[in-house]
Amino acid sequence: MAKYFDVHPENPQARTITQVADSIRAGALVVYPTDSCFALGCQLGSRDGIDRIRSIRRLDDRHHFTLVCQNFAQLGQFVQVDNDVFRAIKASTPGSYTFILPATREVPRKLLHPKKKTVGVRIPDHVVAQALLAELGEPLLSSTLLLPDEEEPMTQGWEIKERLDHSVDAVIDSGDCGTEPTTVIDFSSGEAEIVRKGAGDISRFE
Repeated sequence: MAKYFDVHPENPQARTITQVADSIRAGALVVYPTDSCFALGCQLGSRDGIDRIRSIRRLDDRHHFTLVCQNFAQLGQFVQVDNDVFRAIKASTPGSYTFILPATREVPRKLLHPKKKTVGVRIPDHVVAQALLAELGEPLLSSTLLLPDEEEPMTQGWEIKERLDHSVDAVIDSGDCGTEPTTVIDFSSGEAEIVRKGAGDISRFE
């Protein structure tokens, strides 16, 4: 059964955040809130976590996983960013954007797109997600919690707990999350390509 954590949306309880971070380090797969939707998250190097996310969402090996980072300095450890792209991304973070970029050697091969050797990265504008990332001290390997054959993500923590009680280890609930996933921008060619229109304003990338 998944543990359920009711977390204050503006002042998340430090003890709870530490408990969740410790469980992630120990291999847990958690559901946590972001500024776009609830997300599935596990430790960066967790093969079991990756496999469980693939199973829950029925993903193939071409799916871009996302490294959810606390800040730009952390993001820069895991992707290659030239000056022009740096400015474009810097101006849009934190926020509801996912950027696809060439990965550095810090990223486990299992996470890379098999042909492009790219990975998704993002910096959320969400108090609870930021608190968890700060405590963890490294990115969360993540994927939007959108179940197979469903058009919209779930928005209620208690419903997620009921539906995924035996598939995840913990659910962090800090109130409703939106149903609109991030806007995805592919910068792997050096130019902005809009892959998915979502919660982030796309006008600056058109």
